[in-house]
Amino acid sequence: MPILGIGVDILHLPRLISLLSRRGSEAFATRILSSQELRTFQLLAEQHGEDDTKRIARFLGVRWAVKEAAYKALYPIRPTWKEVTYLSFNGTTGIKPTLVYRPVRNDVGPANKLHVSVSHDGDYVYAQVIAEST
Repeated sequence: MPILGIGVDILHLPRLISLLSRRGSEAFATRILSSQELRTFQLLAEQHGEDDTKRIARFLGVRWAVKEAAYKALYPIRPTWKEVTYLSFNGTTGIKPTLVYRPVRNDVGPANKLHVSVSHDGDYVYAQVIAEST
């Protein structure tokens, strides 16, 4: 399959933590997360509370970086935040991280297979997405 594009993004978590402290994590999550991701976020917030700022910021930061990288890889297709869903590594099943693009419109071009890799260490989150044309 031919490669449609490659996208990368790096996020400095303290910048996101600052944004979340001003605007609130729930508002930010509602703006950028797909419905599936939002449910996972709400469970995380219930389990760990808003006080676990680093965990909340890392969850949102990973998804932000992944979606930014996907946006770059899919260009000239312009997905919205909510059309892209990131599913992280599942330790129970061994399923690797997955990125799903579900366009709302039918006129966005060919369906694409997306490959995603994410790394986070300390204050940084790095994401890379490769989009294949089908």
